[in-house]
Formats: sequence, structure tokens, C-alpha cells
Amino acid sequence: MMKRAASAPLLAPVKRLVRPLIRRDGRIPVGSVRWGDLRRQQPISADFGYSRGSPVDRHYIESFLAAHADDICGRVLEIKDPGYTRRFGGSRVERSDVLDFNPANKAATIIADLNDPKALENAAYDCVILTQTLQYLFEPAKVVRNLNRSLKPGGVLLLTVPGITPLRESGAPWYWNFTDAGVERLLRERFGAADLMIRPCGNLASVTAFLHGMAAEELSHSELERCDPAYQVVIVARAVKAKP
Repeated sequence: MMKRAASAPLLAPVKRLVRPLIRRDGRIPVGSVRWGDLRRQQPISADFGYSRGSPVDRHYIESFLAAHADDICGRVLEIKDPGYTRRFGGSRVERSDVLDFNPANKAATIIADLNDPKALENAAYDCVILTQTLQYLFEPAKVVRNLNRSLKPGGVLLLTVPGITPLRESGAPWYWNFTDAGVERLLRERFGAADLMIRPCGNLASVTAFLHGMAAEELSHSELERCDPAYQVVIVARAVKAKP
């Protein structure tokens, strides 16, 4: 009996402190937010999360490519290295081309600039994989026009671009971040709207994790897969060149 009587006055102040933190409507009063490990001016990881596992943006990119793996077939073009062509195209790929402007890249089969309309053959490719590249190219509309020209009729462009993201030095200037509305307009002008799929990926939890350099493995499935267009980590798009 003595223990129960003593515990009651001790618990009462604790309850009074905890209850105001979250109101019935779900709102947290000003000054009551608990930042924890996120109250910092430097990220948890400064390499997009590679040192902790798989970067959050790569989770969305690779899920998108896996969902459209059947498009990666025939003659395929990728930038810098053929990693995704091999991983998702496999035996369906008859010929793999790799484009880079850097002649020191031994994986490159084409040394050229995507801004140059003469960089690629006309109507040569069944599929072009362009992941997280368009932000480095100052005239993205010109690049999309060149890629459209390089595709065979019925050929597919699999495109991903950054939305909300940390900016990291990569040897090239980072010019642009994108939204789903911007990507739609950019692609519709060259590919039309008949066979065009554009999807933003991300939500507040995954954006926060990505900005801090946390890995995808540190989030739950629901925290990764819920889509909230207000918080776009990556925009993915599939565009098909019209047949005559």
C-alpha cells in the first residue's frame, strides 16, 4: 500500500509533461518537437547514404528499372557504364553502348556530348537508360530531342531525375532539379502524351532520410513506398517514341 500511495504523486507530473507534446488533432506544439539525431547541420552521411547501405534515391531508381526490365532489350544505350543494362536487361540485350564525354572512361563505346545532335545515330536504339544525368546538362530539352531522334520507332526512354536531394560535387556542375510537372512538359513536347508515364517517388520520411544521408535499409517498407507528390526524391518516367 505504501508503494502505491508514493507512486501516484510521482507519475502525475510526468503525465502533465507528456500529454501536451501531441494534441488530439495530431499537431505538436511549438517548442515540443524532439529532433533527436536530426538536430545537426552536417548530414549523418555525406555520400548519399552509400556508406550505410543503399541510397534512398537508388531504391526508387532500381525499383523503377526492375518494373520495366522488359523494355531493356535489343540495342541499349546507357551513360558512363552498362551496369543497369546488364543487371536488368540480361540476355535480352543484343548490343550495349555506353556514352561518356570523358575519353578516359574505358567502359565507354561512344565518346561524345549528349548536347550534340550528332552524338548519336538516328533511329538506332530500342532502349535508352538515362538515370540521374539530366541535371548535369544545361539544355535538357535539347538532350531529350537528341535522345528521341536516336530511338527507333517504338523505342523506349527510361528516365530518372533528381527532385529534393543533397548536392554533391561530382566533377561536373549540377544545373537542375526537377518536378513531375516539369518532366511531363519536357517529354511531352518530343514524345507526345499517348504513351508517357511519369511518377514522383518519395514522401516526407524518405526525403528527410535522404537529405541526412541515411540508407534505404534504415526505413520501413511503408516509409519508402508511400508517395506524396509534395516531397519528390526522384521523378521516374517511361516515354515511348511513336511509330509512324
